[in-house]
Amino acid sequence: MRLALVLLASTLGAAPVLAEPDYAPREMVQVENAPWTADAVLYQLNTRQFTSEGTFAAAQKQLPRLAAMGVDIIWLMPIHPIGEANRKGSLGSPYAVRDYRAVNPELGTEAEFRDFVEEAHRLGLKVILDWVANHSATDNPLTLSHPEWYTRTPDGALMSPQGTDWSDVADFDYSQPALRRYMTESLVYWVREYGIDGFRCDVAGYVPTDFWETARAELGEVKPVFMLAEWEQRDLHHRAFDATYGWGWKEAMQRLVTSGEGAGPMRGYYAGQAETWPHAAMRMVYTDNHDQNSWDGVASDIYGPAYEAAIALSFMGAGLPLIYNGQEADNDRQLAFFERDPITWREGRYDALLRKLIALKTASPALHNGRFGAPMIEVPTSDTADVYAFTRGEKGGRVFAVFNLSPRPHSVTFDKARHHGTYADALSGTPARFAGGETLELPAWGYRIFAETK
Repeated sequence: MRLALVLLASTLGAAPVLAEPDYAPREMVQVENAPWTADAVLYQLNTRQFTSEGTFAAAQKQLPRLAAMGVDIIWLMPIHPIGEANRKGSLGSPYAVRDYRAVNPELGTEAEFRDFVEEAHRLGLKVILDWVANHSATDNPLTLSHPEWYTRTPDGALMSPQGTDWSDVADFDYSQPALRRYMTESLVYWVREYGIDGFRCDVAGYVPTDFWETARAELGEVKPVFMLAEWEQRDLHHRAFDATYGWGWKEAMQRLVTSGEGAGPMRGYYAGQAETWPHAAMRMVYTDNHDQNSWDGVASDIYGPAYEAAIALSFMGAGLPLIYNGQEADNDRQLAFFERDPITWREGRYDALLRKLIALKTASPALHNGRFGAPMIEVPTSDTADVYAFTRGEKGGRVFAVFNLSPRPHSVTFDKARHHGTYADALSGTPARFAGGETLELPAWGYRIFAETK
């Protein structure tokens, strides 16, 4: 039909006119990222376990150390009072919120929390709160004052989110406009009254995306914020979130570690990111967090001899890296989730590595997050099945990284000139030049990172 119309228009001597498509193209990511998110590194802090006291005041004393380490954003696990009905363990889950506009007295007072935030800001750190919008504690007063805000079983009882064993929480019903208004105002409350810099949003995909978009717009009227969704969905980046979870990264890394199949899973992950996700979408990648530590196991056990390479790749590849509290101290046990179980602090094996990786990420625009960073350009090697090599950035400011993602040693040569230039080893400072014909010796799970010097 289109061809016939074009031919007819040509026959009549008129310029061909084609009908407009019935959709309007749009820019996928319309979120305006705050400038301080460009090179940000996240640090997840569980106040209950972070110090022997388990308080804001005690954690505040550690902020200078975290600032010196180079992290940028402190993600505090939920700080609100915890429900008592159906409580799990003696202290309960911090994700069973009893009051969205109060501070858990076990962690300290509102004044002490305000002091924590102000000290973090004085040190150049940002603070985001873990926010549980999808459900509340079963004894949250809202269940009595606004019973219509909750989903119900066929016989009218409160219910947990479907498909979960979260017996200590009740599911919200976001078809209720008043609930949306209450939750949005609660988010704004913490930004306006305490200067909070954003939120990590628990099971964000369980809450309608248009709620998050409206909330983000209202938060932005108070100050620029950073929003992280615990979910893996592209549409969340359109108007709501700066960052989403890169679960696929963790799954790919753990798969290649357990299978020994080589670099294929990780190469596939990064290819999928480049092809199907907007470049401006920040994807949070991690080797440890509270869910993994509590339910899956200790990171050093999960990754075994590949642990150091996994940490390094989380900083060098496209992604927003996360450090879990105690990771820099080589936390070697699963922390109890529903009890007090303070971290054993010591100078960890990976502390110095994390500091160097953070410094390199901060100093190298190529390694910055989302729209601020550069894409990954693969450099073919003689051992492509096991070794993944890539550059990021423009000539003169590139980072060149080579990862042996296998339990087999390799002597690696390179087939293309994509990486040729003068570099320094980013971790040791040793000069290096690549002009063709070079060989790198990589032990099992070995890696090398080079920063261009000219």
